[in-house]
Amino acid sequence: MTRGTDPGTGPDIAVVAFAQTDHRRTSDDVSEVEMLLPVLHQVLTRTGLRTADIGFTCSGSSDYLAGRAFSFTLALDGVGAWPPVSESHVETDGAWALYEAWTRLRTGAADTALVYACGKSSPGSLRDVLSRQLDPYYGAPLWPDSVALAALQAQALIDTGAAGEPEFAAVAARNRQAATANPHAQLTGPVPHGGYEVRPLRTGDCPPVGDGAAAVILAAGERARALCDRPAWIRGIDHRIEAHGLGVRDLTDSPSARLAAEHAGAFASPVDTAELHAPFTSQEIVLRRALRLGDDVDVNPSGGALAAHPVMAAGLIRIGEAAARVHRGTSDRALAHATSGPCLQQNLVAVLEGDPR
Repeated sequence: MTRGTDPGTGPDIAVVAFAQTDHRRTSDDVSEVEMLLPVLHQVLTRTGLRTADIGFTCSGSSDYLAGRAFSFTLALDGVGAWPPVSESHVETDGAWALYEAWTRLRTGAADTALVYACGKSSPGSLRDVLSRQLDPYYGAPLWPDSVALAALQAQALIDTGAAGEPEFAAVAARNRQAATANPHAQLTGPVPHGGYEVRPLRTGDCPPVGDGAAAVILAAGERARALCDRPAWIRGIDHRIEAHGLGVRDLTDSPSARLAAEHAGAFASPVDTAELHAPFTSQEIVLRRALRLGDDVDVNPSGGALAAHPVMAAGLIRIGEAAARVHRGTSDRALAHATSGPCLQQNLVAVLEGDPR
């Protein structure tokens, strides 16, 4: 299992602002740029910064979803062409763009960063698009879609006796009930569990397909305290990846998530909140065990990815939601998790803390 580069020592970095769209089933009336613009304006307004004040900009998205090469360059219209910006892009969830920005700020090359991500899943068949994440020689030619692969993982849990369909249904109900307090959520309340999509996963076990965007601002050291009353300090962040071949993995466990959490310092002291990027109900069960989250931890108070799952932004939203609870004082130490690839293949964990009260 591997991760990104080690940034070494450097200034403390905090999330100082977070904004997101209302997540919708379709957004045919707006382009990606038009979807991003309000979010970028909101996150800058909350800090009083202008685009010219930002030291580094990094984005996350997918050309496969957009259906064209270098689609992220069009999204830069939302940031502004002048003055020139120091910019980078990752072809994955925006949580990994945040990791790159965090690394940049740790080196001292900048003291503020704008991170944003967007995804429009509605125009095509998301289940088929995500199958292209598989290895191109053995997996991808078989065209197993994302729900079928998640169903393999769910069935593996059932086969070991770790969980069953009633536990899956309970996860769905709890997340979507929590989402009733989230004005941005796409699915809330008593959503029917429905029939089987791919056995043993029912419709209610699966995330909604939808469009959305999110943005955060990072700041270093005293700059963070000047921009935010209660910064959400990133005390640790790490990402790891499993073997690419599903056949050589234990799908009932997530050692990469556990290792990322360990290196991020998540096990050093208890967390009170966890925002888990678990698109399928069975995956939350796997993650809760791997991350050692007890019943005393408030898991997905936002409703998580089962309430809104804008692909390429959902992981960044988990970090933003955790940070927002630190900002509001409803959490002192929160864990945020993001995933990418089939069956929790790649995992990122960040630990966020507020200043002592």
